[in-house]
Amino acid sequence: IIRGYQRFSGNSRVMPEQEQKSTTHFERVGMVARWRPVHAGHLPVLQALCQCATHALIGIGSSNRYNFRNPFTLDETTDMLRLALAGYENYTLIPVPDLDDGPRWRLMLLDLFGPLDCFVTANPYVASLMAADYTVVRPVTLVPEDERIAVDGSMVRAEMARGDGWKALVPPEIADYITARQLDERFRREFGLQTLALGTIIQ
Repeated sequence: IIRGYQRFSGNSRVMPEQEQKSTTHFERVGMVARWRPVHAGHLPVLQALCQCATHALIGIGSSNRYNFRNPFTLDETTDMLRLALAGYENYTLIPVPDLDDGPRWRLMLLDLFGPLDCFVTANPYVASLMAADYTVVRPVTLVPEDERIAVDGSMVRAEMARGDGWKALVPPEIADYITARQLDERFRREFGLQTLALGTIIQ
């Protein structure tokens, strides 16, 4: 974790999608997501982060939360990310807690991440917070179109609440990690009904 940096200014902006190139190489790139759990849609993004940069800073968002949207601990999430990034060493995992205060969160993130060539996020609110400090790109632009997988965390957690269908939505090593520790059973016991009820309300 780097401190005492000079913040980007001046030409920092959100880069238009048509200008973003998956072949661009960066010295330092950063991204924050919750990764709960690491799923098939995450895998090509994580690999692209390490492939497109000399060093990737990967933030574990909501690191201080344990609830139906964040049903794995920080240690468990860290383990899953390391499994997904097996073979790569050019990354640092950084816990990023929720503060329930966007401006304060932005300052914290700048302190945690320091200078970056670009910041990667799919969250429009986070993009708006960080656009004055970093060039912001969407994760999908780092991944070739034929390698993109349309899976998100809500889908995986909903399938986990229903039964075993989630296993097809995560990398095999992540499925093995979760089942070996019975984390799927724990999730259903603690958050299954809440997750299913939320899905019913949204529908």
